[in-house]
Amino acid sequence: MTKRLRGARWPHLQPRRQRTSKMALRWGIVSAGLIASDFTSVLSSLPLSEHQVVAVAARDLNRAEEFAQKYNIPKAYGSYEELAKDPNVEVAYIATQHPQHKPVVLLCLAAGKAVLCEKPMGVNAAEVREMVATARSQGVFLMEAIWSRFFPAMEALRDVLVRGTIGDLRVARAEFGTDLRSVPRATDWNQAGGSLLDLGIYCVQFLSMVFGAQKPEKISAVGRIHETGVDDTVSVLLQYPGGVHGSFTCSISSNLTNTAYVNGTKGMAQILKSWCPTELVVNGERKEFPPPALGKEYNFLNGSCLLYEANHIRECLRKGLKESPVVPLAESELLAEILEEVRKAIGVTFPQDKC
Repeated sequence: MTKRLRGARWPHLQPRRQRTSKMALRWGIVSAGLIASDFTSVLSSLPLSEHQVVAVAARDLNRAEEFAQKYNIPKAYGSYEELAKDPNVEVAYIATQHPQHKPVVLLCLAAGKAVLCEKPMGVNAAEVREMVATARSQGVFLMEAIWSRFFPAMEALRDVLVRGTIGDLRVARAEFGTDLRSVPRATDWNQAGGSLLDLGIYCVQFLSMVFGAQKPEKISAVGRIHETGVDDTVSVLLQYPGGVHGSFTCSISSNLTNTAYVNGTKGMAQILKSWCPTELVVNGERKEFPPPALGKEYNFLNGSCLLYEANHIRECLRKGLKESPVVPLAESELLAEILEEVRKAIGVTFPQDKC
């Protein structure tokens, strides 16, 4: 199984070719922050015949120009509107702060650009529904950038579940906690900070993946609120149809195990470092899926694995798809609804909720 996944997923091992193919996906990068830097690093390491970064935009033109110079990007813009109007941009990668996602996504969709938007796609369910409805009405591709889904270790877990290796599912749980209190945006109420939108999204999407994107029948939650009004630490229990259930805990002030588990009638599967997994343990047997060595340094752990997500987008667009079969839009709506219900249960609201 490992060999099959690797053989199908490592196009970066091919020789770098000249900028001649019309099949290259032309990217516009929206934001010049850390995750945008990692994503651009990956794209610049892949064959030029498959991926090209043709423009970058930031609200500060100087930052955009510095970013463009660093990654040899031909166009730098001091506004998102300019990038959206660039006829050479085929797909926009949105890496702004949470509250800026919706306006920029709508801007790019209106310009006919395919969009890959960082998670969470919106601050609340209404924002996500609006973006999804717009993408569908415009007939333009949109996907939430849940990169974890595309790791070979996660693909291997899905294969384990399909094969019934651990039997009938009974319970799944996930943890993601790390001390982010020194990161200004993590505790900034105006930027929709807190553990749920930053870290809990990883846990919720894992449970949703395990249970087939079913809507929970019941959601219970408890949480500790940070002094700034964002959620600090949250524990959630979700009851699904058929008597199975999932749970997760996320925190921006505590270091948790950051492991996800799936238990069935015949055993257990564990995903280590569940937000960027390179190890899968099934009934005590460990399998490793080393990240691709692209020869670059990244801001985030296993950053080179962003190539799996990038190649998936290219595959979708070259097939003419309007949404991803791995992260479908209906599931993005569901994830947003669950996170919003949890926030309501613990009493956390953001400015966007009052719109």
